[in-house]
Amino acid sequence: MKVIFVHHSCFVVEVDEKVLVFDWFAGDRIDGMIFHGEIPTYEPDTPLYVFASHKHRDHFDMDVLKWADYYTNIHYIFSKDCKMSPNFLKKHGFSTDIREKILYVGPMEKHSIDGNVHIETLRSTDAGVAFYVETNGASFFHAGDLGDWRMQGAGDLINGKMRREYTAQIRKMEHKNINLAFVPMDPRLLDNQFLGFDYFLEHTGAEYVFPMHMWQDYSGIRVYLRCQMNQRIADRVVEISHENQVFEIGEA
Repeated sequence: MKVIFVHHSCFVVEVDEKVLVFDWFAGDRIDGMIFHGEIPTYEPDTPLYVFASHKHRDHFDMDVLKWADYYTNIHYIFSKDCKMSPNFLKKHGFSTDIREKILYVGPMEKHSIDGNVHIETLRSTDAGVAFYVETNGASFFHAGDLGDWRMQGAGDLINGKMRREYTAQIRKMEHKNINLAFVPMDPRLLDNQFLGFDYFLEHTGAEYVFPMHMWQDYSGIRVYLRCQMNQRIADRVVEISHENQVFEIGEA
């Protein structure tokens, strides 16, 4: 398998003939920031599965629908909060038949596409869903904005509720086979940056865990690894250093 860290929370996974794209957005969509990651170009008949965990502009960009002009075997799996009406699509220049290529999903659902891409969703602690995907004998978890977003100064009541909601969702993954996982490690949380990431590593058997949602500040990964006393956990963390970074992963 090949994994490409595009930018922020966007990853491309190449597994055999299939390509999965998670949470892509154009690099100029966020005020005050420019992301430089790019999606590779594949053959037009490549089976392409495009996921959007929710509609925040750092996770979803309706321009992904333009990819259908080139790719003949493209499938969109969007959280229901990304739903676009026929009139909205027409207003933005899209043919209404693009809707036939879009599957809208909510939390705690199961779906299959083409009979061999199996999708389960979790409820996010922020917006939309997280994805668990199985295909070609491999399995992937993309958290979207499912994170332990405990904020300094928010108080025990709010932070305690956040902790409970996050752990309840991650526990659903405890006995799942997960080859690749993509999990938030947001530097804006300051001293709380590693809490959700820690819990995920401790309560799942994910083989390779990629930090994400880092707003182009990857320094926390090195800090985390330096402070991690459990080498078994540290060995599963993939160190990201820049956009468009490519990782070759051994057979799952």
